[in-house]
Amino acid sequence: MHVDVVTIFPDYLTPLELSLVGRARRAGLLDLAVHDLRSWTQDVHRTVDDTPYGGGAGMVMRPEPWGAALDELTAPGRPPARLVVPTPVGERFDQAMAQRLAVEPRLIFACGRYEGIDQRVIEHATSRMPVTEVSLGDFVLFGGEVAVLVILEAVTRLIPGVLGNAGSLDEESYADGLLEAPVYTKPPQWRGHEVPEVLRSGDHGRIARWRRDQGLRRTVTRRPDLIAKLAPEKFDKKDIAVLQAAGFQVSAADMAE
Repeated sequence: MHVDVVTIFPDYLTPLELSLVGRARRAGLLDLAVHDLRSWTQDVHRTVDDTPYGGGAGMVMRPEPWGAALDELTAPGRPPARLVVPTPVGERFDQAMAQRLAVEPRLIFACGRYEGIDQRVIEHATSRMPVTEVSLGDFVLFGGEVAVLVILEAVTRLIPGVLGNAGSLDEESYADGLLEAPVYTKPPQWRGHEVPEVLRSGDHGRIARWRRDQGLRRTVTRRPDLIAKLAPEKFDKKDIAVLQAAGFQVSAADMAE
């Protein structure tokens, strides 16, 4: 995957040189370039913002440098790309979106600042490439850089070859629509707390059932909206019993045998 990130604070993206993302870059699994938006300005002050039409607080990022940046990054001969714009008004980012983005051959991230990027930049970009406006949640950040760090970490770990044990992707939170069960390691006892006996039993069938039950209970308690989104056939009779015991109203007649 090739990724371009355009920002007025390139140093904000230096964490992408660390940990598994950095290793993916060094292994050639992720080709990432960070660009300074100000390099596409034309005035001596390298201006990227101006006051908003219609009045109001804050500043708006001007379209000219963004237009020039996208012109260069999508010039003939360059691979096709999807533009990703972090913004509070975007579609909510989740694991499903991460999976969709992970199969894109090329992504361009536009990091807005201040009150955001002039809307004409987005409108013009949609005539040239797919555009995804994305929000991390119902809150506002100073700019898009933090969002890009989050999105790229979620996406990069889904690229084949990045994780040493790809099977871990099948067992983590959201992989099957549920939150992940609690995890434990050595020692078996710590400060009066014990690792559940079932995890030390060696009985893989019991362990799988325990993890499924714990994931169901945790999801009902913390994210019941996720349970409601799952198709009825995702649950068997044992799942139904766990859900009902946890207080989630389900009908056995609607679920799989």
